[in-house]
Amino acid sequence: MCKLKLTLIVLVSFIVFNVTGLNEKQMKAAVKVVRNVCMPKSKATDEDIDKMHKGDWNIDHTAMCYMHCALNMYKLINKDNTFNYESALNQLKQLPESYKESTKICMEKCKDAAVTLDDKCVAAYELTKCMYMCNPEKYFLP
Repeated sequence: MCKLKLTLIVLVSFIVFNVTGLNEKQMKAAVKVVRNVCMPKSKATDEDIDKMHKGDWNIDHTAMCYMHCALNMYKLINKDNTFNYESALNQLKQLPESYKESTKICMEKCKDAAVTLDDKCVAAYELTKCMYMCNPEKYFLP
């Protein structure tokens, strides 16, 4: 538990203080922390989360809520359930070089993908599905 807290503090520091330059190993560790926090909170299953990473977006509402939790932790979703484009742009410099260009393109393409704004979980699902479909090889969200 102590290791999880330390990793979470480091992750939040990267996000809040705009520290530059995560490498791929650090990025994967950050994703794991978010997954470990959001899975129990949303009651999403490993199966549904893994399905999304394989391109199968036929998931239940709990997995959609998992994505809301993840986007919220990364400060990528606003209170009105729209994409926080400004925050995403600020965080772009934290990504490994191999992810930056593709992520920027997908952010632009998907910035208005959330259309079901009255359900935070569905809105998060719409955003993350768009990001995945834009470039599955460079999809890195938890």
